[in-house]
Amino acid sequence: MGLTRQYLRYEPAALFGLVASARAGVAFVALRGERGRYVAVPACEHVFVWDTRKGEKVLILKGLKQQVSCLCSSPDGLHLAVGYEDGAIRIFNLLSGESTITFNGHRAAVTALQYDHLGGRLVSGSKDTEVIVWDVINESGLYRLRGHKDVITQVLFLKEKNLLVTCAKDTLVKWWDLDTQHCFKTLVGHRAEVWGMALLSKEKRLITGSGDSELRVWDLTYIQEVKDPDEPESKKSKGSSSPGAEENTEEDETLELDEHPEERIVKCSKVGSIMREGRDRVVTLGTDRMGKFLACHGTDAVLEVFSILSEEEIQKKLEKKLKKARKKAKQNSEEEPERSVELSLQEEIQRVTNVKASSKIKSFDLILSPKGELKMVLLLQNNVIELYNLDLSAQVPQAVRVSRITIGGHRSDVRTLAFSSDNIAILSAAAESVKIWNRATLQCIRTMECEYALCSLFVPGDRQVIVGTKTGKLQLYDLASGSLIETLNAHDGAVWSIALSPDQHGFVTGGADKCVKFWEFELVKDESSVQKRLSMKHVRILQLDEDVLCVRYSPNQKLLAVSLLDCTVKVFYVDTLKFFLSLYGHKLPVLCMDICYDGTLIATGSADRNVKIWGLDFGDCHRSLFAHDDSVMYLQFVPKSHLFFTAGKDNKIKQWDADKFEHIQTLEGHHQEVWCLALSPNGDYVVSASHDKSLRLWERTREPLILEEEREMQREAEYEESVAKEEQPVVAGETQGETGLAGKKTIETIKAAERIMEAIELYREEMAKLKEHNAICKAAGKEVPFPVNPILRAYGNITPSAYVLEVFKKVKSSELEESLLVLPFSYVPDLLRLFNEYIQLGSDVELLCRALLFLLKIHFGQITSNQMLVTVIENLKKTTISRVSEARDVLGFNMAGLQFLKREIEAKDEVTFFADATERFEEKKRKRKKKEKMVLAVL
Repeated sequence: MGLTRQYLRYEPAALFGLVASARAGVAFVALRGERGRYVAVPACEHVFVWDTRKGEKVLILKGLKQQVSCLCSSPDGLHLAVGYEDGAIRIFNLLSGESTITFNGHRAAVTALQYDHLGGRLVSGSKDTEVIVWDVINESGLYRLRGHKDVITQVLFLKEKNLLVTCAKDTLVKWWDLDTQHCFKTLVGHRAEVWGMALLSKEKRLITGSGDSELRVWDLTYIQEVKDPDEPESKKSKGSSSPGAEENTEEDETLELDEHPEERIVKCSKVGSIMREGRDRVVTLGTDRMGKFLACHGTDAVLEVFSILSEEEIQKKLEKKLKKARKKAKQNSEEEPERSVELSLQEEIQRVTNVKASSKIKSFDLILSPKGELKMVLLLQNNVIELYNLDLSAQVPQAVRVSRITIGGHRSDVRTLAFSSDNIAILSAAAESVKIWNRATLQCIRTMECEYALCSLFVPGDRQVIVGTKTGKLQLYDLASGSLIETLNAHDGAVWSIALSPDQHGFVTGGADKCVKFWEFELVKDESSVQKRLSMKHVRILQLDEDVLCVRYSPNQKLLAVSLLDCTVKVFYVDTLKFFLSLYGHKLPVLCMDICYDGTLIATGSADRNVKIWGLDFGDCHRSLFAHDDSVMYLQFVPKSHLFFTAGKDNKIKQWDADKFEHIQTLEGHHQEVWCLALSPNGDYVVSASHDKSLRLWERTREPLILEEEREMQREAEYEESVAKEEQPVVAGETQGETGLAGKKTIETIKAAERIMEAIELYREEMAKLKEHNAICKAAGKEVPFPVNPILRAYGNITPSAYVLEVFKKVKSSELEESLLVLPFSYVPDLLRLFNEYIQLGSDVELLCRALLFLLKIHFGQITSNQMLVTVIENLKKTTISRVSEARDVLGFNMAGLQFLKREIEAKDEVTFFADATERFEEKKRKRKKKEKMVLAVL
């Protein structure tokens, strides 16, 4: 057997250059006892928590592979629920930064999340059109609600009632009764998608935002509260009295039918509309936690803020209006207008101000500070977070921008990257700026304004950098001062490529003007100072027939490879510029190429998704590799080797062996097209830039990579993915109705079921062995030592039945039902007998009852028809009822004890408070008497 070549694995080292992804929302979080200072934002698969005062990243909540699609902060602000693209939900503890709970139920990206007012339940909506309610405390799913026909856009719990409101892109708003888990009302008054909604005025009003400039307002009447049908309505505002409001006259928008049973719970009636200034659709609509302020924005850069009057403020305004009307009536000698005075909708929901952000807004969050200021955090499309303060005490409130987090990244996609010769500095350039990063700390150390950059390099010595732009200019920057030294008009079109000459005396550029230009570095006298400064001198030109896309020198500086728009690569001699070779075979233009360190091979990457490896001596194609699922955007050899990296528009970076023509490794991490990458001169680091605005650093480890193992891991990952995509198991006798089980079948639930099966099999084997052992002992008439199973010994010599319970307890609460669902029925009788044994002992009654009831539900027919299980079920019935009532008694006793302690503490506090007050009063009395005595003495 021949020696196998050893490769070293590249691992992800860091993600930087990203302030926030615009995919999900932004949320204020409570950290270090402060609210309104720290904000959580999505950052690809992670969540960053930023300190808006200092502009620093204080916490990273690390995700797995999938991108974050939704965020929601818990009512206490100490937990953060994060929804991902694959439908998973993870709940993070902000004190430890760890993920404590994972929920798997959705089959597509999570689009909406909301906690109830106590933080005990979480509701999620998804692109799979389903809504799931989760129990956060028990860490399990409660139920799945089906009914919508398109992506869920918003979900809201009601505080007072056990109701849920959901809206979706199917133009519907649905009301769900969570006691019976069914939809009892559907609002159909929207012509387009419903993008957002909010509950106002102590949940007496619903406001919805759709695809137009209207915010529709609905009055909610909870029928149980209505005692007298002849009683006048408490709400004074009507749509007809509002000058700008739209009257609800259309027949198809009359939503209720009196004979419907749904009228018993809640009644919705449209009272009018608030007109937004934006003409486009609502993107986000939300209120602050107190419900005093409402804000919304469209696809532009303006956030519209409205103030919602409380009942007391409405009453004051009405009294004022009535007073004015009476005065007017007195002057005109008319009757007093008792009933005619009403507030318009625009008076109840008043426009406060418009906040103009520096770019398109993607999401926002509001918080009312104790000082009476409204704080607004905006997540913008161009990788920026802005914080505004609105002083409400001012006569005309104006939003003031108090902080802006920008330094951590570019405003647009990074199109070129370069490493310094000492492997320490990284250059990244985009449409508006050039940034220099320290590789070790990942801090941005220089930011310089530039034109749209397409290519770049560090000048030998690493003190200057050159950037080629879309307008055909070459810009030379000095890193020490961070200033632009010189700008040259190099090409008449875009400068697509730049390459440093191996002798480091100059460089070559290729542009869209069909020219290859040769440049040399020179020192020129600066007019402003005595010292000479670096400059660039144009020395030669090579005119071609097509646009130049890429240029590369051979390491000995004898050959120059030029990629052209006609899909060929032409190789010229550098000294004479004579034609040497033409490499043709690609079906689409070659976008990138590189020559290896010894000058024997050239690898070309094309928009036709292939990479071709050629010999530079005769121009023969050694191999054509199907490299990516989309265009190959960048290619570079690892220094001093025949290994090379490619970056593609399929979000992947791949490593290849040019000698054996093998795919070595795929670096997955980016969520959108990868535009470029750069390898450090020592080959230990790779940095890549993507359309998801992130820069990623990959580090070469000492861990050897074996190709066979890599392929095996890839096959396993594909199998796990296929398992998740399989049809979900169906509960016998259940139809696909409005409700269903919350969980879904995943590789984890299958593994959990397998572990339970293995434990039951071990239990069976051990019980059979014990029976056999007892028979031997009986026959021998003496005690024979029983061999203990090594697994049971590892658990501390526990019994086989106790081992099954240990395995059962280790199944995650959120995966329990799905694990039992895939468990074959042949294991159920043993499990029921064991449950009877465990419940009699009184251990984990709650968990066992939950599993028992679920097994009875899904295997009801088989269990009831099995004569062997009749006695087991009878015993379970007795033990379960007695143990559950015992547990309830203990719980009741503890609750009563806690309430008693609470009353005791409160009473003690009151006594202390009064004692303090009495003491202060006595002290004042003593001081007064003393003063009086002194006055008398003086007199």
